Amino acid sequence: MKKEKKSKKIKKKLLHKYRLVVLNEGTYEEKISFKLSRLNVFVAGTIFAFFLVAITTVIIAFTPLREYIPGYASTALKRQAAELTYKTDSLEAVIRKTDAYIGSITKVLRGEVKPQEISSDSVFEKQQMNLGDIDLSPIEEDLQLRETVALEDKYNFFEGTDNNISASLYAPLKGSLSDVYNMQTKHYAVDVVAPIGSPIKAVADGTVIFAEWTVETGYVMILEHQQGLISVYKHNGSLMKEQGELVKAGEVIASVGNTGEFTTGPHLHFELWSNGYPVNPTNYIDFE
Repeated sequence: MKKEKKSKKIKKKLLHKYRLVVLNEGTYEEKISFKLSRLNVFVAGTIFAFFLVAITTVIIAFTPLREYIPGYASTALKRQAAELTYKTDSLEAVIRKTDAYIGSITKVLRGEVKPQEISSDSVFEKQQMNLGDIDLSPIEEDLQLRETVALEDKYNFFEGTDNNISASLYAPLKGSLSDVYNMQTKHYAVDVVAPIGSPIKAVADGTVIFAEWTVETGYVMILEHQQGLISVYKHNGSLMKEQGELVKAGEVIASVGNTGEFTTGPHLHFELWSNGYPVNPTNYIDFE
């Protein structure tokens, strides 16, 4: 009985009618009035709250206004971040390949690896291919191309005679030779003596693939040229070019110095490599 009386009392309170009147303060004239109950006010308030939450959710989720809310990034910024992530991955792969390439060249130049052990597969990963089912017989166009290339190779620097080479390579430095090329002692270079600060020039057009300081040979620059030709310049006093720059034949790239632990005085330690093999620079360049 008590519970029934209590529930009836609560129901009566919820359904009890009230009148909300808006009056003119001066004349007390009734302008507008509403009949309300506690239940109506509660229902209306709940609906308004849900509506307000829904509108706020839509604004945050589907309109650009969310960018002004702390913690939310703009769509353009997210797209830019994703693009930068992809570019970073690509650059990291290029840097790894470049480091492997320069590392292989450095080992050869230091005599840590014999030239005949160097091949294109030691720089980049070797791709496994099944050639058993591939027809390698040349077609007519291929035969014509081979004849054209063979004719052009008559004037190739390192596959023909040596007569045209000296006319195609600039002397990096003019001076007397204090040490010559010697395969037995693994001195794959010539040492050209000249005053400190004398300009050192590129022997041919190429790209700087290494331009750094080393403890043993001081300032070192390595240029990569066409047809597998690489020129090396060690014990420089200063470097005029940076890695990745393009140089022209005869362009000044460094100056004579006396740097590095292995130096014996102001001179240029010059090396010439063709397709991974050292060659005698004096066969192609007149230094005196």
